[in-house]
Amino acid sequence: MLPEFLLTETTVREAGTGPEVALGEQQGGTLVLTLGITRIIEQESIDLSIWGSTDGSDWGTKALSTFPQKFYCGTYQIVADLAAHTSIKFIRVKWAVSRWGKGDSRPLFTIYLFAQALQPGLLAVGAA
Repeated sequence: MLPEFLLTETTVREAGTGPEVALGEQQGGTLVLTLGITRIIEQESIDLSIWGSTDGSDWGTKALSTFPQKFYCGTYQIVADLAAHTSIKFIRVKWAVSRWGKGDSRPLFTIYLFAQALQPGLLAVGAA
């Protein structure tokens, strides 16, 4: 049930997948996803996507939502509208990392991802 961390603050050095989280009352709703990148080294990137499942085992072949590729520390938000995916009961985050240039070839990110329901009227306020 949301609001909840899809991924608590974690240091990642390779591709991975977070735990499944039940949508509960937010099934078919609109979510605000907040990505925090609190640690990074130069010349690397991270790609994060949100995946959905009806049963907690089949995660499909296409992400529900994707953050633009990130290179820097910061806090980033996207809105994920699940109205077209009303059968989705579980979500989880999946990430891939890359590093180029000199030095250690392994990427290093410390990240977290928080999900919450979109509050009614929030988008209308921002559009005014």
